[in-house]
Amino acid sequence: MAYGSWLSESAILSPMFATLGDFLAKLESVGELYRVSAEVSPVLEIAEIADRQSKSLAPSTSSIARVTDPGHHDLGGRALLFERVAGCDFPLAINVFGSYRRMEMALGCDQRGGFEAIARRIASLTRPEPPRSVWAALAKAREFLPLLRIPPRRVGRGACQQVVKLTRRGEVDLTRLPLLKCWPLDGDPGAVGWPIGAEAAGTLGGGGRYITFAGMHTIHADDAGAAKPASHNIGMYRAPLLDPTHLAMHWHLHHDGAAHWRSWKRLGKPMPIAISFGGEPVLPYAATAPLPPGMSELLMAGFLHGRGIPMVAARTVPLRVPANSEIVIEGFVSTECGPVDFDPAAGEPLGPGAVLEGPFGDHTGFYSLPDRYPIVEVTAVTHRRDAVFGAIIVGPPPQEDYYLGKATERIFLPLLRVLIPDIEDYHLPLFGCFHNCAFIKIRKVYALQARRVMHAIWGAGQMAWTKCIVVIDDDVDVHDEEAVLRRVFEHVHFGRDLELVNGPLDILDHAAPRLGAGHKIGIDATRKIPGEEVAGFPVTPPTSGQDAARVQADLREHLIGRAGIATLSAPAFGRGRLVFIGVDKSRPRQGVEAIEAVWEQAPDGVADCVLAVNASVDTGDWQSVLFHLCANTDPGRDRVQRDHRLGFDATTKLPGDERNGQPVRPYPPIMEMSEEIKERVIARWAEYGFERKP
Repeated sequence: MAYGSWLSESAILSPMFATLGDFLAKLESVGELYRVSAEVSPVLEIAEIADRQSKSLAPSTSSIARVTDPGHHDLGGRALLFERVAGCDFPLAINVFGSYRRMEMALGCDQRGGFEAIARRIASLTRPEPPRSVWAALAKAREFLPLLRIPPRRVGRGACQQVVKLTRRGEVDLTRLPLLKCWPLDGDPGAVGWPIGAEAAGTLGGGGRYITFAGMHTIHADDAGAAKPASHNIGMYRAPLLDPTHLAMHWHLHHDGAAHWRSWKRLGKPMPIAISFGGEPVLPYAATAPLPPGMSELLMAGFLHGRGIPMVAARTVPLRVPANSEIVIEGFVSTECGPVDFDPAAGEPLGPGAVLEGPFGDHTGFYSLPDRYPIVEVTAVTHRRDAVFGAIIVGPPPQEDYYLGKATERIFLPLLRVLIPDIEDYHLPLFGCFHNCAFIKIRKVYALQARRVMHAIWGAGQMAWTKCIVVIDDDVDVHDEEAVLRRVFEHVHFGRDLELVNGPLDILDHAAPRLGAGHKIGIDATRKIPGEEVAGFPVTPPTSGQDAARVQADLREHLIGRAGIATLSAPAFGRGRLVFIGVDKSRPRQGVEAIEAVWEQAPDGVADCVLAVNASVDTGDWQSVLFHLCANTDPGRDRVQRDHRLGFDATTKLPGDERNGQPVRPYPPIMEMSEEIKERVIARWAEYGFERKP
């Protein structure tokens, strides 16, 4: 890259905002933020308002996102600043990163190039070309020179400590922070059928409110006392409120924060933690980025920001925190807590230093079920005098985390291609909630290459959790979801082109037969070539397909009302080979029986793939059906196969739905807001100051 071109791109990506307040002011000036002056409740009301906003049209869009996410590029509504939160001392900002435009502004890449501009910089650094002349060498040196400025900077004071409140002086009251309760069943294990209520679980005092969007700063115990701990990590985990001076800490086994906690547990000492809100707008993204082992989130933040993040010493824990934060909570995480996968029915005591945390609505669209997690004893809260509290809703996509995730999809493509050079591009569809589905585009040159790519992805960092991978040829737009699905039903023989494996899954995957462990499936939708006669099937393409509308009409006539089938649809991209059925399920195995009833009725070449969902799901909405397919199935247990035909039982599993030697764990309910809150928000919509009706 020439010096001049690098300089211009560097300028485009230069930092614009040092604080959350600066960013909010900019958003307001360009019509991307709306102030709500009416008093609102942090218990469900704010969540319902923000959820409606996040699923509405954004005031402005990203031209780049029109290409990389044509189905959802224009959503996100406005950022919201609630100036008066009932019972709380701070205003609350939400949906701040909840659109492509705002996410690009936060990362300083909105003027030209979007996330791909950042990706190009990363690609240049990960694949440097040897200079061919003195001038090229100087240009390359200038390209790498800014990297010297990105490590975090130690400072003596920070605005985040303009006000210091200490627990030992009786000054800390976490209930005065605008912590949100997002969904009706949050924090009540009895509400999802557990034989223990919130009081016995230790969570009653929090009322289902929790920290949804903050950087959790931790270090490995081996770095205790180090001036510049190499292990300094920023994670983003759920932290439910327990009482005025205590939180719970929910993290997954594979998270760095959990690994740090285990290191302190081995020492028998509580783990120091600092929970930071706000700061430079690049920080929330850096905290969620799937960085390679050993790379600090602070370095990533400095890279995006153009200079190192200033860090100040915390007041009561041996950690440094971002000096420009709005609010910081300091404390220690108990290491007395026992392991996860706690079962109160087994008679095991909860034990010291622990609570039964959950259920809470999650980004999967379902409640995550209760489990045992450690308690945080808060020692201090520090903040700016004019602090703004940041939050997000954790719920069905698209929410703010969708745009954070799509930024990662684009920014980390160069690194993924370093690991797996076969990949031309990829797309994480909204219905897959990131960890459940990935579309991969390759330039195919040899037999079974698609399967090699699948296995490489299942061994690549956080992509390893992907439950379903679809591989396509490079003549398909991988971001056009219907085009990808159409290619599946043009090329895939379901007896030949599937790859089923055992492996680790996201701990939130309720369909997994065992906690965090189950099955994954790969679908090779590339054109077949000699050498790919898997299971003895020739490489000839499947049947040419039928008119989907005619197939739908014929099957409805003969199947509605039989075997519990309440609804039936055949989407056009399925070419008559794909059928969705809604099953009015009242007993186990009914989903499988309904799939087999379709095959008994359908002639060969029709309904080669049948997906069964609950009757409450709209089978006319293919994205909703695929969302439930990804969420509610384990490919090893819920797959029904008959030669060239494939079915998936994506209904809610009941005891007795065990198949293929695989157990069924309790399924959580899908998240839905209460009618009372919906009616309240609709009635107050004009009072909030919004122009359009909800």
